[in-house]
Amino acid sequence: MYNKPDFEADDNESTAIIDAHPLAELIVATPAGIMATPVPMVRRGGSLVGHVARPNDIWQHPGEALAIFTGPDAYVSPNWYSSKAEHGRVVPTWNYTTVHVRGTLVVHDDDEWKLALVTLLTDTFEGAQPRPWRVSDAPPDYIAGLMRRIVGIELVDVAIEGKRKLSQNVGESDRDGVRSALASGNAAQQAVAKQMRANR
Repeated sequence: MYNKPDFEADDNESTAIIDAHPLAELIVATPAGIMATPVPMVRRGGSLVGHVARPNDIWQHPGEALAIFTGPDAYVSPNWYSSKAEHGRVVPTWNYTTVHVRGTLVVHDDDEWKLALVTLLTDTFEGAQPRPWRVSDAPPDYIAGLMRRIVGIELVDVAIEGKRKLSQNVGESDRDGVRSALASGNAAQQAVAKQMRANR
């Protein structure tokens, strides 16, 4: 991806974006062209893991792959820049955070591997619940049936590149104007304002 030094996210920032926004757009090349599908993926060691429904044939194309994780994003109006009144040389833009993870897609169709995976995913995403649901809460035969309907996937040999475009390329008063406008906007805009505050 195109990334300027001012916008580059370091490894800690990139993994934080992945952890906070785990729904990746997984992209692979196939003989018929590029294929993409949304899939929740989590970090496990040095790889990313997830699963797809067996009829989703993206898993039938192991090899080079790209997972894109997208954090908060919002439109930025030139009206929010204090410099608009000074010289008018401002244009609209977009603030966002994103992480691209390139790697090799590996397929896992072993029930033991898949059970460990769904347990990891469940424990990860249920953790904040007052009474977390556990895989063991469901009947074992039901879970065994579901294991046959999914295929595990893993992205290995990964290279992570993060980007946080949060008005770093404008002056402080313009940044303050953007942050203030976004902070009084909708939930998505407020999330970007929060990112901007954290990025100061």
